[in-house]
Amino acid sequence: MKAIRVLCVVLAVLLSLGACTPKDEKAGEAAKADAAVKSEEAAPAQAAPAGPSPEVLVKTSMGEFVVELRPDLTPVTVENFLSYVDEGFYDGKIFHRVIDGFMIQGGGFDADMKQDATRAPIVNEAPKGLENLAGTIAMARTGEIDSATAQFFINVKDNYFLNHVPGNQKKFGYVAFGRVVQGMDVVYRIAKVETGVKGYYRDVPQTPVIIESVTRVGAAD
Repeated sequence: MKAIRVLCVVLAVLLSLGACTPKDEKAGEAAKADAAVKSEEAAPAQAAPAGPSPEVLVKTSMGEFVVELRPDLTPVTVENFLSYVDEGFYDGKIFHRVIDGFMIQGGGFDADMKQDATRAPIVNEAPKGLENLAGTIAMARTGEIDSATAQFFINVKDNYFLNHVPGNQKKFGYVAFGRVVQGMDVVYRIAKVETGVKGYYRDVPQTPVIIESVTRVGAAD
């Protein structure tokens, strides 16, 4: 009799898992995002830096947020990002790719989907970077491992599949080089805008989310 009860419990669990549709999963992710907005403004903390770290203030048409960078882990990536910041490269760009429950990507296109020339690509420091957890900022790239230039994205959920997998070139990963420490609610709001197709590009916000400016607000000595 006990064996029959155990079998019934196992079958019930399997049936409940099988009933989980993509729609259910999206609803669950949305609930998690809403809860995160209500409960905190900063991304989850990972290994803390040993000393002061540079921070940048990102002002957008939907609000502003502050990102703490990690040159102690990813010096090449942070130096590259700050070089674009210092020259005002990001000012007037948009978040051109927004996928709720995944990430918001920007820093490459203006509102007319035009791109400016960038510096040469940099080495991928994913093996040394942070995990791609909700609120971390990471460099976008093509299928080539060392192809990141100026575009970045901010994770709006824990995207473990973007992390570096040692010994696997196909899963080399995306380098996360900082995290949002103020204004994570703004990031979540951006993630929920209506998107569509614009030219060759998908997941483009129907109303442009403009990056008005990115400026330093603190730096390590």
